[in-house]
Amino acid sequence: RETIRTAAGPIMAKSPNRHNKIFMKVEPLDEKVAELIRNGTLNEYKDTKEVAEILRNAGWEKDEAKRVMRFDPRGNVFIDGTKGVQFIQESTDSILSGFEDTMKEGPLAREQVRGCKFTFHHFVPHEDPAHRGLSQLGPASRRACMGAMLLANPVLLEPTLGIEVRVPQEMIGNVAGVISSKRGKVLNMEQKGVVHILTGEMPASETFDLSEVMRGQTAGKAMWNTHFKAWTPVPNSVLPTILAEIRKRKGLSPDPPTANEFIDSE
Repeated sequence: RETIRTAAGPIMAKSPNRHNKIFMKVEPLDEKVAELIRNGTLNEYKDTKEVAEILRNAGWEKDEAKRVMRFDPRGNVFIDGTKGVQFIQESTDSILSGFEDTMKEGPLAREQVRGCKFTFHHFVPHEDPAHRGLSQLGPASRRACMGAMLLANPVLLEPTLGIEVRVPQEMIGNVAGVISSKRGKVLNMEQKGVVHILTGEMPASETFDLSEVMRGQTAGKAMWNTHFKAWTPVPNSVLPTILAEIRKRKGLSPDPPTANEFIDSE
């Protein structure tokens, strides 16, 4: 998954024929609102007044809460921030198609995007409908979303697992060593009779050979279970390597694109 850390924009992107301009802003979406979108509490089929009420209670401004164009079920939202722009109604579907494409395949590694709040800031369309169809506005909207995300300090998210290990006292050090060697950390330790229970967390990508390593270090005396805990940012120290591996697997060039490849100047 991909997300962003900071706000960016508004930035401008032009359609392939250079006749339409789309201005876009992006900022991280509040986790509480993102969760409401993911669990279906907020969706397009709900009454707009009800949606506005929920968003206002979550701390949104009244005007902004009324202008949601699309909730993306992955936990993203697209807001209409334009004022007094022509042809906006008939262009909405084309612009939203670009947003949805970006949410399916983000800019860093073409992974799904989550936790982003896009604001459609301004729109300069061409007078002739033939020059502002889906084939023009879709790519322009996608470029604007991509460019804004790349300026907003994008980051890759990886699934993190919670782990609970039961071991005899003399093996505590070995277990803690195994967890920390897997880019994980021990969060808590408690004793129940002769057994010590360690709870911690580690990235899912590091657990493929966990059983072999754990058995080797504890002579088979440890019992453990893991469960999905959260999506967490990949540390900067390993991010370039992981990004390059994912992009290579998908047949892309190893280096992610830069914002300048998507942003146009006047």
